[in-house]
Amino acid sequence: MSYDALLWLSFGGPEGPADVRPFLENVTRGRGVPPERLDEVEKHYLHFGGVSPINELNRSAIAAVEPLLEMPIYFGNRNWHPMVEDTLAEMKAAGVKRALVFPTSAYGGYSACRQYDEDILRARTAVGEGAPELVKLRQFFDHPLFVDSFADAVRAAAEGLTEYRLVFTAHSIPLSADKAAGPPEEGGGRYSRQVAEAARLVAGKLGVADYDVVWQSRSGPPQIPWLEPDIVDHVEELAGKGVPAVVVCPIGFVSDHLEVVWDLDTEAREKAEELGVGFARAATPNGDPRFAQLVAELVAEHTSGVQPRKLSDFTSAGCTVNGELCAPMCCEPARRPQRPQTSS
Repeated sequence: MSYDALLWLSFGGPEGPADVRPFLENVTRGRGVPPERLDEVEKHYLHFGGVSPINELNRSAIAAVEPLLEMPIYFGNRNWHPMVEDTLAEMKAAGVKRALVFPTSAYGGYSACRQYDEDILRARTAVGEGAPELVKLRQFFDHPLFVDSFADAVRAAAEGLTEYRLVFTAHSIPLSADKAAGPPEEGGGRYSRQVAEAARLVAGKLGVADYDVVWQSRSGPPQIPWLEPDIVDHVEELAGKGVPAVVVCPIGFVSDHLEVVWDLDTEAREKAEELGVGFARAATPNGDPRFAQLVAELVAEHTSGVQPRKLSDFTSAGCTVNGELCAPMCCEPARRPQRPQTSS
């Protein structure tokens, strides 16, 4: 089947101080997040001048992929400009009839996968008649180029360290959301199991048998259980055990966006320094030429019938057409607990 373009679909981020609050309101719309929490997160962005690295990182990655493809690449976001609805309208005006979609997440789960299907459906609805057909590419957490890139990044980060603990980290989600991640027959947990598998594959490349998988960037109320332990708490625990240094591999992220530069390079590093623990952080893959090649290979699976390259037995999930689910009830959003009724 032929395709006219690739849509690079990402999360989005503010590109100036005035963008920060409306961006955060877009991210949290309908989720009941209190204003005080937005105030706290807003400070993280303002610490970096109100600019998230994510848009520029995406533009750089797109520039690296473009020479490898025989089709134009369009860039759209879920939460900030360029918004995916506007990008899809631009694609329609340019005569694009059918396009592939690369979502900038390697994993399953609601936010990492299904919400991109919702973005596609919303954008096509907004554009209306004549909206391009959109085929989303599969999850790639176990692609050998993804694994090799992280393995080399860990080696570079650990250079000069004679003794350290390898710690993998990914964005935490509520336990209820992780349970809903994956078709019912899988029993849920697709996201956390995929993260654990990616960590196992990278550690195997490094010859490391003993390592940790932890979580970061929790943003929910304390009464709702999330995936644990948190990276900062884990650094404190390792310090108590006399671990001299940690090498942190952000296996859950494809680029150095705000959750990486704040939660790891700022908060976790500061905690390590406070406790006298050495701290090194492995680079994320989108600056590695192998990441561009990975995207080109995912595209070739559709355009040239190239066989998928995988290092695990996990199903090649996530590939969808026009936002349709790849499996019934897959990666459903977590349901927020109902507020208790009060008598008037």
